[in-house]
Amino acid sequence: QVQLVESGGGLVQTGDSLRLSCAASGRTFGGYSMGWFRQAPGKERAFVASVTFTGSSTRYADSVKGRFTISRDNAKNTVYLIMNSLKPEDTAVYYCAAAPSYRGLADSSGYYDYWGQGTQVTVSS
Repeated sequence: QVQLVESGGGLVQTGDSLRLSCAASGRTFGGYSMGWFRQAPGKERAFVASVTFTGSSTRYADSVKGRFTISRDNAKNTVYLIMNSLKPEDTAVYYCAAAPSYRGLADSSGYYDYWGQGTQVTVSS
């Protein structure tokens, strides 16, 4: 089992930045690829970014490429999502998730076995 707890969400204005954190506990954190997903009201959960268990490779949704950065610190069992140039369309509940490392940079929620409870990000115009 892996337990995930997100933090760092909040209410910001267009163009602002936020850093989300996801703290993991339980099984060896380094054995998992990590991903961030988001779900806006009335929409399905969507892939945002993922990072391999070493942190050497990343993948992004086109909608956030160039604005968001995913990283991880295996010594701290934490994955981060730095969000710059936020837009109102980034408003959503953001979830972190863990997938076994052999699944690589998965962009489908079905590949992830463990999920956090989510943190709300609201971007006002």
